[in-house]
Amino acid sequence: MDIERCKWCGDDPVYQQYHDEVWGRPVYDSQELFAKLCLDGQQAGLSWITILKKQANYERLFANFDAKVIATYDENKVEQLLLDPGIVRNRLKVNSIIRNAKALLKFEAEGNDFNEFLWGFVGGQPKINNFASMEELPAQTPESEAMSKALKKLGFNFVGPTICYAFMQAVGMVNDHTQDCFLYGKDLNPK
Repeated sequence: MDIERCKWCGDDPVYQQYHDEVWGRPVYDSQELFAKLCLDGQQAGLSWITILKKQANYERLFANFDAKVIATYDENKVEQLLLDPGIVRNRLKVNSIIRNAKALLKFEAEGNDFNEFLWGFVGGQPKINNFASMEELPAQTPESEAMSKALKKLGFNFVGPTICYAFMQAVGMVNDHTQDCFLYGKDLNPK
C-alpha cells in the first residue's frame, strides 16, 4: 500500500524522505534555525529539490552553519566558494549567508535569543493549518511578512515574505501537511 503524502514531494525519494522526516517538524535550536533560513534563501528563484540535493555541500563549505566561522569569511573565501559546483554559485546568495551570520551574531550579542525571536511570530507554538490541497497553500502570510520585515531590519537578506513562509513550513512553525497526507493532524513536535 502506498503512503499518501503532500503532493509537492512527488516520487523523488530524496524529496519524500525530506517530507517524511524533516518538513513541518518543529525546530527549536538557534543554529539549526539559522541553517534552515540560509538554505531557504538559497532557493530564491530555484526549486527546493535543487538546494536539498546540495545541502551536504553547503554544510561542509559553511562550517555546518556556525555563524562565528562564517562571519570571518572574506572576499578570497567567497571567490573560493564560487568555484565549488556543489552549491549555487551566485555571489549575492553566497554573500547573503555571510551577511546573515554577522547579523545573527550582532543580534545575539545584544542578549537576544534567535529561537525565541523567530517562534514569536507564531506565538511560540506551531500553527496547525487545515488545507485540503496544495493549491490552497499560501505563498506568504501576515506572519511571514512580519518576520521578513523584522529580519531585514536586523540586517538579514534573502528573507522576503515568501522565503520566510517556506522557512516557517520547513521548521514546523506552521504545519501545512494537507488533509490527504499521512502526517496531517499528527503531533510533529520532537519527543
